[in-house]
Amino acid sequence: MRVPALAALPALTNGVAAGIMLATVIGVVPLMVVSSYPQYVRMVQFMWPRYDPAMPILNGLSLLLDVTLAITGPPAARGWYLTAAVLLGTVMAISITRNVPVNKFVSRLDPDDEPADWATVDPRRRWQRWNLTRTVAALSAFAVNILAAVAALAS
Repeated sequence: MRVPALAALPALTNGVAAGIMLATVIGVVPLMVVSSYPQYVRMVQFMWPRYDPAMPILNGLSLLLDVTLAITGPPAARGWYLTAAVLLGTVMAISITRNVPVNKFVSRLDPDDEPADWATVDPRRRWQRWNLTRTVAALSAFAVNILAAVAALAS
């Protein structure tokens, strides 16, 4: 394996995913929160098939590259890659256990038939909190991946 060629690749894939997540936090989520029930459901039903599979692929590839470089990369960069891998593992765990179940739930709803208990089951604020948490982890992983690449290329 040629490490210099791979050193910056996790930062690239992680950076693309983190950028998409940041755009969601600052633009998409605020719109979702203020949208009516039908608008919100249609938005999720439109967007979720586009974000999934792209986001799992980007985050999974970043995690795989970070783990690989934490094992095989230059010693000066291994700790950085390991830290980024842990952060990306956190992103993926939150996605799988918190955000994806909400997306599945909303995707099954009928936008033209609001449930009577919608006010009590509306998942938007909970989804928003977990999305912000995983976005902070993804952006942190991105910063660490940049440090890892610098350390790998400088060694």
